[in-house]
Amino acid sequence: MSTATMSDLTLDCAQAAIAAAIKKSEEMGVKMNIAVVDAGANLKAFQRMDGAWLGSIDIAHKKAKTARFFDMNTGEIGKLSQPGGSLFNIEHSNGGLISFPGGVPLRNGNGVVVGAIGVSGSTVEDDHAVAEAGANGMS
Repeated sequence: MSTATMSDLTLDCAQAAIAAAIKKSEEMGVKMNIAVVDAGANLKAFQRMDGAWLGSIDIAHKKAKTARFFDMNTGEIGKLSQPGGSLFNIEHSNGGLISFPGGVPLRNGNGVVVGAIGVSGSTVEDDHAVAEAGANGMS
């Protein structure tokens, strides 16, 4: 059985994910902060596009960490964390989580989660689209 380690996400892979996210951002005409974390939820790579909101730096990083901590898209966590949901108030755990779209797990060729990407700087729909492009662009 294969298990992920923090070394499974190379810098080249993290940078490829960021490059794909930036390309999608430029196509959409949005300015984003993009964070990539490794399997241990440690920051591996970060890019702030020119003009991207300063307040979104922390949000992008927390989206990436949240997606890695739970190995699911942050928007899915958001659905479960609504009042009455099984994860209600989870955003208050782990030093603060983000439970709206824009964080996506990164998987290797075997489907093992090796990290996550978090994107912030526009609407949550745009953030998610850019994060997905980044995840799909990881080599």
